[in-house]
Amino acid sequence: MSDQTNPKDMLGAKKPPLHLVAPVLRIWVSKVFEFSARKYGPYNWREKKVRKSIYLDAICRHTDAMIDGEWVDPETGIPHAAHVGANVAILLDAAEQGNLIDDMPWRPGPAPGLLKKLDESKKKGG
Repeated sequence: MSDQTNPKDMLGAKKPPLHLVAPVLRIWVSKVFEFSARKYGPYNWREKKVRKSIYLDAICRHTDAMIDGEWVDPETGIPHAAHVGANVAILLDAAEQGNLIDDMPWRPGPAPGLLKKLDESKKKGG
């Protein structure tokens, strides 16, 4: 029996599996970017450098709103989770473009170690 795999398949299989990203994420995040493009201009984070703290703060505000029971951002009518996704996308894109200013306080901080220490799923007998 001969190998029936297309050579393109073998190369494509080595690339990032973009089909694993839920389309609903791209759709909702695109609505946030559409709103933001009207407010700030499209791709504004590529035109000028952005501060990491500003986007992390926005992620925290949207996450806190969801934690406290608000699913939809009242200003945009778009789910807070989509705003979180858009802010994460900007952080990642700005970092790849060399446009991210890391203005966070001195590191390393204690949070990663503390989270690991308090992780109950790693304890035996639990």
